[in-house]
Amino acid sequence: MSYSQTALDALQRGQLDEFKKAYASALRHDDDDMLYSLAEELYSLGFLNQARRIYEKLLERYPEEDDIRVDLADVLLEDDQNDKALTLLNQVKSDSPAYVRALMVAADLYQTQELFEVSEQKLLEARQLEPEEPAIEFALAELYFTMREFRKAIALYLDLIKQGITQLSAVNLVERLGVAYANAGRFEQAIGYLKQIHPGDMTPDVKFETGFTYLQLKDYKPAIDLLTELKESDPHYTSLYPYLGQALVAENQLEDALKVLQEGLGVDQYNEKLWAYAADIAARLEDEDLTESYLKKGNELDADDLDIVIKLSNLYVKQGRWQDVIDFLTGYVKEDNTDPQIYWNLAVAYVQTEQLELAQRYYQAALPYFMDQADFLKPAVYFFREMGDRETAMKLLRAYVKVVPDDAEMALMLENEELMD
Repeated sequence: MSYSQTALDALQRGQLDEFKKAYASALRHDDDDMLYSLAEELYSLGFLNQARRIYEKLLERYPEEDDIRVDLADVLLEDDQNDKALTLLNQVKSDSPAYVRALMVAADLYQTQELFEVSEQKLLEARQLEPEEPAIEFALAELYFTMREFRKAIALYLDLIKQGITQLSAVNLVERLGVAYANAGRFEQAIGYLKQIHPGDMTPDVKFETGFTYLQLKDYKPAIDLLTELKESDPHYTSLYPYLGQALVAENQLEDALKVLQEGLGVDQYNEKLWAYAADIAARLEDEDLTESYLKKGNELDADDLDIVIKLSNLYVKQGRWQDVIDFLTGYVKEDNTDPQIYWNLAVAYVQTEQLELAQRYYQAALPYFMDQADFLKPAVYFFREMGDRETAMKLLRAYVKVVPDDAEMALMLENEELMD
């Protein structure tokens, strides 16, 4: 038995001291073919330093062998020695039999550096040289998948599957194609592939994508089943909670939806969107105390989230807590991106607290944004009439009657006002 085989057998038995001795003997005594095979095995097992030493030794003996040069570059890339790897790859000339392999390893290197366009150029050149090689087509598909260019990835995955290739480099291409379709928004096609995969064989990501796809298709039961399975097997997969909640809400299971979101907040307590969504469901369950608590927590986490600001201030308006509206919203009117709903809520609050000049200021600020909303227009008509601003009151009254033509009282008011002109 060769020292190389003895070394591998020792590794299998977990005898590292024996492995080190046999490895050292292999370097001294085994022939080059055995050493090359040993390097391949060690690389696949993750023993990068030992594989690198063999490749370096062989490259010294055979400096013209570009396959060894590419192998060594691949090991260096895995060991995050990118500059050394690139130096070796650049030594491989375009007429070398190893040139296509060098292009593919270089593409991997540039992809790890997020230089996706350079990686794409390398793979396209490799594909031009060997257009029938599935590994190149797969590498290009995976690159496009990473770049979120899903339509390009889909075409390549489909081509590979049509060739009868459903798995490469431990990647299930049917899974990948289904997920790519889902990310491209083509949910009908996505589910056709994803439902071919047994749930027990799904990775957490694929299970999530499949549940999400069922949700987009409004097929709520399988969405709930898959996302619940994912929650039970991997409760820290935080992305699942809002979508499982959404599916449960669609099935009118509001209490279950709230419970799911509360579980999600237990593992992702710094997600202000999750607090806001939990508040929405609490509001639908008419639990105003819980709604307020969740909205306040979301606001603490992100004071600039205007959706949360509006919802919390709307709750204060609903409850008639006018000073709370004013205290909460005053700071937001100084911001450039203030939502006009803030002006409306402040206008109402200042009316109720009889601060009429401030109310008029915020009604004027809100006015351009709500000229088609009856709930805004009708009280604003009365307010500006009381303030003696007949011109603005008439403008609002005409807009209101246009929106609600069957309101006889307001139509008569408009008729009488116009007779006075």
